[in-house]
Amino acid sequence: MALDHKYFEEMEAKIPKGKVRTRFAPSPTGYMHIGNLRTALYTWLIARNAGGTFILRIEDTDQTRQVEGATELIYKTLAECHLDHDEGPDVGGPVAPYIQTERRDTYGKYAQLLVEKGHAYYCFCEKTESEEDSGDFNRAADPCRSLSLEEAQARVDAGEPYVIRQKIPYEGTTTFHDAIFGDITVENKTLDDQVLIKRDGLPTYNFANVIDDHLMGITHVVRGSEYLSSAPKYNLLYESFGWDIPTYVHCSPVMRDAQHKMSKRHGDPSYEDLKNQGFLTDAILNYVALLGWSPRGELAEQEVFSLEELAKAFDLEGMSKSPAIFDIEKLTHFNAMYLRAMVPEDFAKVAEPYIRQSVKNEAIAVADIAALLQARCERLTDIPEKVDFFDQLPEYSVDLFTNKKSKCNPEVAKEMLSAAIGMLSNLPAWNQAMIHESLVGLAEGLGVKNATLMWPVRIAAAGKAVTPGGAVEICCILGKEETVRRLKIGLDKLA
Repeated sequence: MALDHKYFEEMEAKIPKGKVRTRFAPSPTGYMHIGNLRTALYTWLIARNAGGTFILRIEDTDQTRQVEGATELIYKTLAECHLDHDEGPDVGGPVAPYIQTERRDTYGKYAQLLVEKGHAYYCFCEKTESEEDSGDFNRAADPCRSLSLEEAQARVDAGEPYVIRQKIPYEGTTTFHDAIFGDITVENKTLDDQVLIKRDGLPTYNFANVIDDHLMGITHVVRGSEYLSSAPKYNLLYESFGWDIPTYVHCSPVMRDAQHKMSKRHGDPSYEDLKNQGFLTDAILNYVALLGWSPRGELAEQEVFSLEELAKAFDLEGMSKSPAIFDIEKLTHFNAMYLRAMVPEDFAKVAEPYIRQSVKNEAIAVADIAALLQARCERLTDIPEKVDFFDQLPEYSVDLFTNKKSKCNPEVAKEMLSAAIGMLSNLPAWNQAMIHESLVGLAEGLGVKNATLMWPVRIAAAGKAVTPGGAVEICCILGKEETVRRLKIGLDKLA
């Protein structure tokens, strides 16, 4: 079948030029794992740092791995992470469509052009789909490599099933340059004739992304270092077409520990998992940005960055070749910093659903509890257990009243609670200032340190040794009636 070369000229004419263009090209296979989120973030940062264009492309050629609803989840995750895309399936753009299965005819034409140029060939050998995808193929043993174009075309026209393979040179070497790893040279004899078009007419990932990257004008290709071994074949494809080669940016892997890469199949957390574990999106992004990149110059010691600050500071020279180890404790540290830095009203808003998991009593104000939590919370999921005593006094042992530092034991506690009940029951007003002033005055009158009185009051009010906030704050939130009721329960226990 003769090719219409005007088609290729028209496609070339559509390619946007003149500024940085990057793309995030996920497969719709489920929740976004950390390595994928980092790729999306770095790709976005490169574009924003250069005042360029960030593109979203959905790579769905492997139909067997697709998960229903995963594309919508990609949109949702990028939106939550503020990684806005300038072009994509949902917003359009000058080089649409941005979903690979909708570009199916394009790949076939370019594969045929490559056959015509002598850099690919029709292969009629019986191979399984998995072999086609993996490229596990002995090219020296394939007689199809030596078929003339006319012979191959006759077999295609006769309806023989075929795949189209890249024709890799036997001799020589291929060198490609990576922004992080530098120049890498491989011997061509170590490469395989990878499949470009499968029997079902769909392209393999390795072919489709080269065609799409060129036709979409992509200047920087960001992907995991596991694709370094495929880069020589990508290079040869670009050279075969006579196209400019984009800047390759192969990111070092994100590791669970020194030996193991993070992976979904081993239960490592996705972005969605981390959110469900009580981490803030901004904290996750900040931490992920530093997994393989570090700021330079006057920013070298800075840890906390907004997305805008990251976009200004980000450069490829700050990226590392070394694997990055994902440390949940370090992320927790970041999350705590972000929670504490929030405006109190904003913290109360994000904390509310977690507070209300435990505190069902609408008479107790969320903002009051949130004020106690903000300086003492590392993850939002810590909140329900920290505040469950507000709704219901838990069962507790009188042993909690013993505390050496506060010089308190059950006998002392009995005396303190008895005095506190009498005093608190008769307060004319119920607010923190009044409660604090009265309890401090009572301790002075009893001839004890403040802690000796405050410890048993807090234990009786909360039924817990560790609480967000002290006796004064807890009593204020509980209200006079409930506070006195709980202190009497404590006194009864001690009696």
